[in-house]
Amino acid sequence: MLRSLEWRAGCLTLLNQTALPGSTEFIDCRDWRRVAEAIRRLEVRGAPAIGAAAAFGLVLGARELAARPGDFWPGLLSVAEELRGTRPTAVNLFWAIDRMLSVASRYGSGADPAAVTAALEEEAVAIAHEDEAVNRSISVNGAALFPPQSAVLTHCNAGALATVAFGTALGVIGEAWRQGRISRVFADETRPLLQGARLTAWELKNEGIPVTLITDNMAGWVMQRGLVQAAIVGADRITANGDVANKIGTYSVAVLAKEHGIPFYVAAPVSTFDFSLASGADIPIEERSPAEVTSLGGVRTAPEGIDVFNPAFDVTPNRLVTAIITEHGVLRAPYTEAIAALRDKKGC
Repeated sequence: MLRSLEWRAGCLTLLNQTALPGSTEFIDCRDWRRVAEAIRRLEVRGAPAIGAAAAFGLVLGARELAARPGDFWPGLLSVAEELRGTRPTAVNLFWAIDRMLSVASRYGSGADPAAVTAALEEEAVAIAHEDEAVNRSISVNGAALFPPQSAVLTHCNAGALATVAFGTALGVIGEAWRQGRISRVFADETRPLLQGARLTAWELKNEGIPVTLITDNMAGWVMQRGLVQAAIVGADRITANGDVANKIGTYSVAVLAKEHGIPFYVAAPVSTFDFSLASGADIPIEERSPAEVTSLGGVRTAPEGIDVFNPAFDVTPNRLVTAIITEHGVLRAPYTEAIAALRDKKGC
């Protein structure tokens, strides 16, 4: 089974997603700084995978600080803040760090750092195992939404590479394909970093699921020709009213799906919901280097000095979302009520 990360003997090993599909490379992270760097560089990416990686990053920080008991607590908080600062949009990052710090806070300031570190490691392992189980449930819940022999379009990568295992949107696709409900996937390339072409197409091909790669600006024509009957994506943050932040271009796919009368599904775990934000207008949107737009594969494709706008994410308003698939079932509009009920059920 494809896994984006492994924890073994105090080392976090990441599958380097920037090297795919050309080569399969692994990064051994033995200190928290390398984990933070991997998150910034997108060597590990996808909201659930980022959250799990950050949790193990905090464990590595605690291990380092345990040798200096006087610095342990302020140092741990400092490491947590550094990890928080790596990516601003994916809420799983903040959720995982908050969960880890909650475990640490159960110990008093005079507690043995080794005991706190052991508790943090146990919690990080739990986060990783839970993500795997959650994605299995999302896959089963979502598969039932598709009539037999459907073709679907997906944007960016919400597969095993974006999670600890199985994936969210691609997990649903994989389960639906095994049930005979999905016959083909159209994966758009997802500019500017080509996560669809490099990662989604690679995952689906390796699983033996029929996949057709298209450029981002072909999605409307594919829908107009009736080549797909649904669209499904993952999410990096979902607000209390059901607005969805996901990879830039997701909003365009949702608008096109609405125009062509096909359902637009979002698959995400409860950890991706930000119950503190009323709407997508409150979501911080990460902006990345202009070089991602002005160059491709190290080759410049735009004039020197050109102005560039490079948001990594956009926000799809809830009115365009047909349903949100979670590990606890499928949510439908009105989303404010459905998400409030989910929050109360989970005690969030």
